[in-house]
Amino acid sequence: MTRRTIAIAAGLVVLLLFVFLVRGCLDARQERAIEDYADSASALVRESNQQSEQLFQLLQGSGGPDQVVDAQNTVNGFRVQSAQIVDRARDLDVPDDASQAQRYLLETLEFRRDGLARVAEALPNALGDESRRQGSEGVTAQMQVFLASDVIYAGRFEPSLNGVLEDQDIAGISIPPSEFIPDIEWLDPARVRDAVTSVRTGQGATGEEQTGGLHGSGLGVVTLGGTTLNPGVSASVQLSTDLAFDVQVANQGDSTETDVVVEVEVGEGDDAITLEGTLDTIAAGETKSVPVTLEEQPPTGQNVSITVTVQPVPGEGKTDNNSQTFSVIFTR
Repeated sequence: MTRRTIAIAAGLVVLLLFVFLVRGCLDARQERAIEDYADSASALVRESNQQSEQLFQLLQGSGGPDQVVDAQNTVNGFRVQSAQIVDRARDLDVPDDASQAQRYLLETLEFRRDGLARVAEALPNALGDESRRQGSEGVTAQMQVFLASDVIYAGRFEPSLNGVLEDQDIAGISIPPSEFIPDIEWLDPARVRDAVTSVRTGQGATGEEQTGGLHGSGLGVVTLGGTTLNPGVSASVQLSTDLAFDVQVANQGDSTETDVVVEVEVGEGDDAITLEGTLDTIAAGETKSVPVTLEEQPPTGQNVSITVTVQPVPGEGKTDNNSQTFSVIFTR
């Protein structure tokens, strides 16, 4: 009886040891899986960080007309690489404990992929000869997308994965910080416009021709189909297929300005026709004319409000002479 009792006790001890051994192996395997996931995710984040550094180095660099194509090709390369990063993130071996962190990681990287894709789509217009303003606005809009990715990463992914590591008592793993947009100033359309101008001309706000000195522009004489427009006086203008505004822009500063935008709004409210023209460059003290074609036909036989605005150049403080409103009666 005593021997049987001893044998049973010994068997229980062996069984318990076996259970503890199996559990220890499973715990160790789970810890290794979490460590491997954290290492792999961190590697992808570092690649994304590198893309951010390269993109904003490009935008802050001084380019020139001969480098426009290279800049577009570089950003297209970022688009392809960011899509590959997302695909690799989806293929990660994700432990159950890290499933929530994985969801936030994918959201972060997908926002960055989508933002880079849209920057690549907008950049040809921003760097081209037409629709520059629309192109720059397209690039600016993606800065909000990049900021959203940073918020998800810092506010969701990092706390989630760090919580998993703490719960498993895993030490020695550092999740890298990640801010795709380096400074909040990139949310400012003027900042992006200056950067794009620098890439396109080599004379952006960081160039020698855009630093220091007085910056200012002003609206001069405005004509429509050869008829001079004057504030407070209704002008009669006959519609034609090639009717166009001629807007004089004066550089009232002592610095050469580039990409000076002229806006013309025909009418008011939702039915207004918005037109745009751009001066590539204008020297200090110079006056140049910008042709703006009337692409749509406004209503006839009634007073139509015409607002012409020269958009402020970077560094311009006084803007009260940049805009004027006229009245025109269109006839057939």
